[in-house]
Amino acid sequence: MLLQIKNLHAGINGKEILRGVDLEVNKGEVHAIMGPNGTGKSTLASVIAGREVFDVTDGEILYQGKNLQKLSIEDRAREGIFLGFQYPVEIPGVSITNFMRTAVNEIRKFKGLDPLPAGDFLRLMEEKKRLVEITSNLTNRSVNEGFSGGEKKKNEIFQMAMLEPMLAILDETDSGLDIDALRIVANGVNKLRRPDNAFVVITHYQRLLDYIVPDFVHVLFEGKIVKSGGKELALELEEKGYDWIKKEQI
Repeated sequence: MLLQIKNLHAGINGKEILRGVDLEVNKGEVHAIMGPNGTGKSTLASVIAGREVFDVTDGEILYQGKNLQKLSIEDRAREGIFLGFQYPVEIPGVSITNFMRTAVNEIRKFKGLDPLPAGDFLRLMEEKKRLVEITSNLTNRSVNEGFSGGEKKKNEIFQMAMLEPMLAILDETDSGLDIDALRIVANGVNKLRRPDNAFVVITHYQRLLDYIVPDFVHVLFEGKIVKSGGKELALELEEKGYDWIKKEQI
């Protein structure tokens, strides 16, 4: 099992947000987590990735059998956990090429490998750019500086392609995307799926799941996963909204 979450309770500044989340993710699987705004979807993503602003008060997160709570956010990344942010930040003055070279070589160093020679790195970049359908002028710019929302999301998928994580968590990657950008992002994810990796896709809407077909859909409501099913559950949510979930919990 790649990821196992047991009875996870977490919050911020004394306010509990996650109230007993249980989730299991195996290699080769795509899990979609859906739910109304404010129910803890982004908090769950951040806690798995190790963002220190959140406090875990109970439960455990196991990643490939390791207790994630003992690993820093940097070590989680080195171990193969990738978080795609809902609102990617700009890093002025840092080119995407230099940013990615540093990131790739840090992971290689962690694995006991030598830095990737410059020529090999540039060939890898070109290969991944073709894979995720982004243009060279995007990667020649500073990280996300002046990027549109769609360009920022495309850049994150490119970063994911370069880093080849074992577990990719995409937090509302479809937020603010037009149909063309959504298709590029989804195609990138689909091309990066392998039998030895997994994706957790957090979304508010069904439309992303028209392009990325999940193996499992989970509904997060008031800090707990209250319903799980196949892709048909996402279609049911699209048809009925979240009110019926609320009524079931009363």
